[in-house]
Amino acid sequence: MKYRRFGNTNFNASEISLGIWQLGSKWGDPFSEKDALATLEEAYDQGVNFFDTADVYQDGKSQQAIAKFLKGKQDKVFVSTKIGRRLDPHVASGYTPENLRKFVEDCLTNLDVDALDNVLLHCPPTIVFYRPEVFFAMDPMKKEGLIKNYGVSVEKIEEGIKALDYDISSVEIIYNMFRLRPAENFFQMAKAHDVGIIARVPLASGLLTGKYTLDTKFGAHDHRTTNRHGEEFDAGETFSGVDYATGVKAADELKKRLGAGDKLAAMALRYILMSDAVSTVIPGASKPEQIEKNTIASDMPALTHEQMGIVADVYDEYIKNPVHYKW
Repeated sequence: MKYRRFGNTNFNASEISLGIWQLGSKWGDPFSEKDALATLEEAYDQGVNFFDTADVYQDGKSQQAIAKFLKGKQDKVFVSTKIGRRLDPHVASGYTPENLRKFVEDCLTNLDVDALDNVLLHCPPTIVFYRPEVFFAMDPMKKEGLIKNYGVSVEKIEEGIKALDYDISSVEIIYNMFRLRPAENFFQMAKAHDVGIIARVPLASGLLTGKYTLDTKFGAHDHRTTNRHGEEFDAGETFSGVDYATGVKAADELKKRLGAGDKLAAMALRYILMSDAVSTVIPGASKPEQIEKNTIASDMPALTHEQMGIVADVYDEYIKNPVHYKW
């Protein structure tokens, strides 16, 4: 495992880390603490020291599993946790100092820590980024020692750029072979502000494993079934906003032209690491045996100029219109 400086936090994060959305279960399935703890320990054994979670994941059970895993490791790992999605409805007016403090206090309890390493606003409505009082509400908690750093998880480039106006340490953004726009300008802007980049949805909800076909079926409560058109949350969260049939075709094309075989997922993760603005990539895992398939990307050779060109060509042919212009 290789490590990269995580923006102005000065923490050296594992290049390949762990996203906790599906920890201990597949999307929509019951939570297994046993599987969750085994997955966390396997990730740690593979050199992962950065874990990305949220207060809504498994209704807090993911954070509670992390709390058990953390015992004796607090000074060796970094936990980034998202807040805000507990608001119902999830609207800008809910981002009040009182609510934000309550969310932070609940996370402190669930994670059983005195201070949170990093708190991200969890994809708030765009108008929130134009309300400085929301971000200023995080500063007192930082001064009090409840949080060490804060930032945002975003849907759109516009939101990430606006967030750079505030005292943030990181931006979490969708970036993968099917979502190239962040690398055009935003990454360099973030570097100039010494803001770390967390690359999320790195495999486009599994499309970039190259294993899906038009006949693949997902669970009834899986967001890949229920949110294909943004029925539950932003459509860009599911398959990176790519039409499923188009994504299957584009993934097959990548696999063929890159000669990836069964290594397309690892190549997709290695592609993200080609940008030195990216601090860490957070593929998910529901079982411990999935961890090594992700972490091997850190030790893979850099993609060649020709391979990078193939990714760009496939993106331009299949994905760019309309995905590039929406997010």
